[in-house]
Amino acid sequence: MTGIDALHPHGNGFDPFLQAAVGEDRSGQAVTVLSMLARLGLDPWTEASDLASMSRAAAGARLAKLLSGFRDVPALGLDHGAIARSLTELLPVRSQPGAPGAIGSTVSLGPAISGVPILAILLVLLILAQFFYLGGSAPGR
Repeated sequence: MTGIDALHPHGNGFDPFLQAAVGEDRSGQAVTVLSMLARLGLDPWTEASDLASMSRAAAGARLAKLLSGFRDVPALGLDHGAIARSLTELLPVRSQPGAPGAIGSTVSLGPAISGVPILAILLVLLILAQFFYLGGSAPGR
């Protein structure tokens, strides 16, 4: 994984959403969606991914609930619904739910098999082949 991939494991598609301001806290510092989610004890990228996988209405409702419970920005109490609707517009758009290449989607090619069980099976087969090839006779017969 390159240095940039390590910094953006979910890609850059969430950056406009996560970097959007939600207001100022009591000390006058700007609070972004990322810092709000982190202050609420949520993983910002996971939450952004979850919101992006929802319909706009569902994402707006979920985000409005989060904003209404966030007390660090006093101004949010007045219009958290409108702010939530405008913030959801910054989420990446999914082409189709579950479509390959859609945000948060995965393409499954079948069950994942580790190399260890395969090596163990090959080792057992090799031992059995040697046993049958050599005749399996005990020494001194």
